[in-house]
Amino acid sequence: MKNDPAARSRLEVFLTYAGVKALRAHRVAAFFHKIHLRLLARLIAERARRKTGIEIHPAAKIAAGVFIDHGAGVVIGETAEVETGVVIYQGVTLGGTGKERGKRHPTVRKNAVISCGAKVLGGFEVGEGAKIGAGAVVLHEVPPYATVVGIPARVVKITPSRSS
Repeated sequence: MKNDPAARSRLEVFLTYAGVKALRAHRVAAFFHKIHLRLLARLIAERARRKTGIEIHPAAKIAAGVFIDHGAGVVIGETAEVETGVVIYQGVTLGGTGKERGKRHPTVRKNAVISCGAKVLGGFEVGEGAKIGAGAVVLHEVPPYATVVGIPARVVKITPSRSS
């Protein structure tokens, strides 16, 4: 409700928002992945992708309080980690470059915003409170409270944290 001024009720959000549905399904898939029922986890994730247009690997770590707004085309890879308060808009990819082994997807720290169509590719951190502009292609770490834009993404602004 806090992240979407168009939301009229909690019930409306729960029943109709694709991002909320995808995150609910992810929680179930992640449970089965954790107890080594990985095929079942992938089947649940695949069904959720077909119904919502949002693809989240069951092994991805997504905290409570993440909001996926207008989620069509969102992809979140296997080793991605997304902390609380993060807002993700449509068409975002939290992916790998295909070259790494191990941790190959980004870690997005709390309260970051990833705008429409942004591609965040690699096993690095997006700092707390960072903002990634629409269509940006992020290939390197993003400092906390930085705003990045462009292809490849570059820092255009760093805002001091609220606690400073």
